[in-house]
Amino acid sequence: MIQLRNLKLQYGERSIFRDATASIGAKDRIGLVGSNGAGKTTLLKILAEQEELDGGSIDKAKYVTIGYLPQDGIVAAGKTLYEEAESAFEDVLSLKEKIANAGERLHSLDTKSDEYHETLELIGTWERELENHEADKLPYRIQAVLHGLGFEQSDTDRPTSEFSGGWQMRIALAKLLLAAPSLLLLDEPTNHLDIVSQRWLENYLKRYEGAILMVSHDRAFLDELCKQTFELTQGYLNVYQGGYTFYETQSRVRKEQQVRSFKNQQKEIERTEKFIDRFRYKASKASQVQSRIKALDKVERIEIESEETAIAFSFPPAPRSGQTIIELENLCKSYGDLKVIENASIRIERGDRIAVVGVNGAGKSTLAKVMAAVEPFQSGERTLGHNTILSYFAQHQADELDPRLSVLETLEHANSGQTTIQLRTALGAFLFHGDDVFKKTSVLSGGERNRLALAKILTQQANFLILDEPTNHLDMRSQDALQRALSDYQGAFLIVSHNRAFVDQIVTKTLEIRKDGLTLFPGNVSDYLRHIERMESGPQTQATASTPATAKPKPSGLSPKERRQKRAALVSELSPLKKKATALEQRIADLETSQETLETKMADPEFFKTNEAKEAMITHDRDRSALENAYETWSSLSDQIAEKEEQLEKYAN
Repeated sequence: MIQLRNLKLQYGERSIFRDATASIGAKDRIGLVGSNGAGKTTLLKILAEQEELDGGSIDKAKYVTIGYLPQDGIVAAGKTLYEEAESAFEDVLSLKEKIANAGERLHSLDTKSDEYHETLELIGTWERELENHEADKLPYRIQAVLHGLGFEQSDTDRPTSEFSGGWQMRIALAKLLLAAPSLLLLDEPTNHLDIVSQRWLENYLKRYEGAILMVSHDRAFLDELCKQTFELTQGYLNVYQGGYTFYETQSRVRKEQQVRSFKNQQKEIERTEKFIDRFRYKASKASQVQSRIKALDKVERIEIESEETAIAFSFPPAPRSGQTIIELENLCKSYGDLKVIENASIRIERGDRIAVVGVNGAGKSTLAKVMAAVEPFQSGERTLGHNTILSYFAQHQADELDPRLSVLETLEHANSGQTTIQLRTALGAFLFHGDDVFKKTSVLSGGERNRLALAKILTQQANFLILDEPTNHLDMRSQDALQRALSDYQGAFLIVSHNRAFVDQIVTKTLEIRKDGLTLFPGNVSDYLRHIERMESGPQTQATASTPATAKPKPSGLSPKERRQKRAALVSELSPLKKKATALEQRIADLETSQETLETKMADPEFFKTNEAKEAMITHDRDRSALENAYETWSSLSDQIAEKEEQLEKYAN
């Protein structure tokens, strides 16, 4: 459907794309990954024809349409929400307008005239086109998409200018989904969605008829949807036939292979250079020397992609607190007549690790602000426990950095009591090295500003962290580092985040915020979502708040004997899958060894003078294709095995 051929783009001395080549099929689901600044958004803008290339081409079929959702910056005004969503169907609206205009013209025409009958025929043609578009179903489609993205029925008649930035992006996303272009380009589509809307979007995109290329820092979202991964790293575009987890594994394998091939090539180059130096001035070897010099000049040198700098940090030791960290009792918070939090009661204890969920507008950020004493409340009680020391990261804290201060001055003004050396060490952990610490915050990128805002927390000693969307604008490396730091953190924390893969690994409880109060569930966000889905699917035995967080739900209605039978059946299904996976892993190892051997031979220019060369090249290409297929099959088998093992746990005695 779309071919990217040798794309080149240079910003000063920095290569954004170096001969980037890939293809996008009609129903592909592709995750676009890479560190901040790698060029992900730039590639989306180029495909959307919002930026130009220095070289290369993008070829696409004439029928292809492209829709692009940027991270932010879209504002709709001048229409109601419903009218704005309806504008996605320009062709339908155009037909309706033609029919309406023609209908008015009929009143002024002689019923016996040719023009009258021609106009009637045109109206009939246009009405048949409307039927083909299923225009009568459009209102239901519009309402379904708006509802799925979190809009209420009462919102449809509201002017779009009344909606805030996050809701403006939902409006733009709704229009894109309704327009249904051949290729959807989505840049962080979940940034402005709550957990429920994100889940709806996942299911909608699974059924989407066109292709999707998306940037997301949410592993779970990428793994759920994507069957291919495009990686941008240091100007190169690498293609992997699998989701994000598959990509992570295979990118390590590919880089290891690259290093081995580089070392083998260097050995051959060194051997050839020694031959040239040794026999350069011997007349009897002159022709061989010249031949090897020419061959050496033609060798395509393997470049090793330099390793991206790792981020590693830890929070300061958490001072010992009392058993109760903070307690809210019948707390109410309003903005004027708008009640945001009502009768909220909760006690957070030492060691609690809590994720906060709820639909947008439920009051997640407001609750965080009230807990952090940043916002006042109207009634109820907020009580800090003995020796509770609180540190708060606001959702838009990066936007509140003083642009007049440098990176280092920002931490110095935080009054953490640490020395300049200690502060620079902390900044180094967040990739602010050397003169970077003297940059003004006004020139930092979004990711750098977020890292700096998080670094301010790093330097504060606390035993209770309140984090509101800390992963926004953080790339995967930064997310991994923060996740590891929180996993090792000895204090309690409460985190508001739509990033399920991030919070699932580190929380043990999930706090649901509703208009009528709070409910604390055991387990992580995925456990909470499964609970909600069971509730929606019908009355079943539910885990209560007293159920241990580690308890696995047992299938209801089955006797111990039936569970053993189910378990035995699953074991019998699992065994051949594991055997296949083991055999496939051996096959992959054999193919990798074969590729390495052939690449070693092919690194020698003299090899191509032998009769073996042609057959070796054919074998190399065939095995490379077989290796890619084997990787894909292995990934599918691994998913099946994981699914069976999860089912086995459910039927455990």
